[in-house]
Amino acid sequence: MHTCIVVPAYNAGATLARVVEEALRSGYPLLVVDDGSGDGTAERVAGMPVEVIRHPANRGKGAALRTGFAWALEKGFSGVVTLDADGQHDPSAIPRLAAAAREREMDILIASRATQFDEMAGLRSWWNRFGVWCMRKRTGFEISDSQSGFRYYSARLLKAVTLSGNGYELEMEILMKAWRGGFRMGSLPVAARVADGRSTSHFRPVRDTWNICMTFLKYR
Repeated sequence: MHTCIVVPAYNAGATLARVVEEALRSGYPLLVVDDGSGDGTAERVAGMPVEVIRHPANRGKGAALRTGFAWALEKGFSGVVTLDADGQHDPSAIPRLAAAAREREMDILIASRATQFDEMAGLRSWWNRFGVWCMRKRTGFEISDSQSGFRYYSARLLKAVTLSGNGYELEMEILMKAWRGGFRMGSLPVAARVADGRSTSHFRPVRDTWNICMTFLKYR
């Protein structure tokens, strides 16, 4: 089997159904991981042709992604596309991202928002630029966006790495472990619908940025 889609969702009742509806147009199977939501998030996709796994309590985006990765590997998919549930990303780009990853033989391909960094405010803008610089300086990979949650991952990579992060730092952890394991990664320009998604994101600018920085330093 080829590609599937994993959408981690936490209190995304206002946006999830639209994201899922658009993502399904790609033709790929889709899993929603409801990370202990309290607003009826999972109920918003009831009746849609999707799989749903629920965490009984909120564990964090990283934990939701790890649940999704385990499901994808168990089902035998060769690749996973992840995107957020808040509508920041453009689901119509899913087939292009997956096709480019296969054609370029990438283990991670990040849908890059680099052209929109100026639209982000405060720590978001600073960390995205700094994160890109750190990744290039340390790994040599030409990645133009280290924090986009819209990504393609190969099953080959997911089988090879052991992930432990529960929060946003998992997305840095997997980049660093892919680098250390000799896997291929890159970026594909894909404009986000909302570049600065502070109003819908559960990202905590200070705490989560700190955790991401510490993860980079841990694995460098």
